[in-house]
Amino acid sequence: MKNALLEVFHILLDVHGRRYWWPADTPFEVCVGAILTQNTNWGNVEKAIANLKGEGILSPDGLRDISLERLADIIRPAGYFNVKSGRLKEFIGWLFEEYGGSLERMFGVEWRVLRSELLKVRGIGPETCDSILLYAGHKPSFVVDAYTKRLFSRLGLISRDAVYEEVRSLFMENLPPDTELFNEYHALIVEHCKERCRKRPRCETCPLRSRCVSLSALTPPSRPSAPC
Repeated sequence: MKNALLEVFHILLDVHGRRYWWPADTPFEVCVGAILTQNTNWGNVEKAIANLKGEGILSPDGLRDISLERLADIIRPAGYFNVKSGRLKEFIGWLFEEYGGSLERMFGVEWRVLRSELLKVRGIGPETCDSILLYAGHKPSFVVDAYTKRLFSRLGLISRDAVYEEVRSLFMENLPPDTELFNEYHALIVEHCKERCRKRPRCETCPLRSRCVSLSALTPPSRPSAPC
């Protein structure tokens, strides 16, 4: 399994190149982006973050001090703005209560312990949590999303109905705990599923087509040639 996962990684890397994800100026911006990106596309998140920067409040203190209503209005481009403003406030409140508003102190905690703590914060699910750990904290916690499930179920490495922790374990148990590898791998999965392994896949140009059990199931067997 380890070899199969690494082979897929190197194929994707050769095709797509390094992705240099996450595009953010600070670890705190990554944390905010991880919450804002829930159920929306990245372009909308960028607009909301630009608004926060324009208001000068993209900081723990700034988000703590602004009213919930005003915050919701500022992040409106991200969608579900009333829900997400509440989730940002929950995260900020927890950050100040537990770590005095310091990300440095927060990320100083052993990352597995921190993961269990983050998952108790309302509005932070496994994907958001692992995004914060990996991309903001540089901790070796693999991020799973819908793209990961789609690609690796089509490759036959997980079942279609595999749950988050089951998919995450595939990577955590079979790859070295390398933050850079996890970072690049997840970003490559996202890129590949946007370009080729879509809901309606572009199999004809996919470099993984020979490994794809989903494609094999859909491709009818070739008919034998008629006798001369």
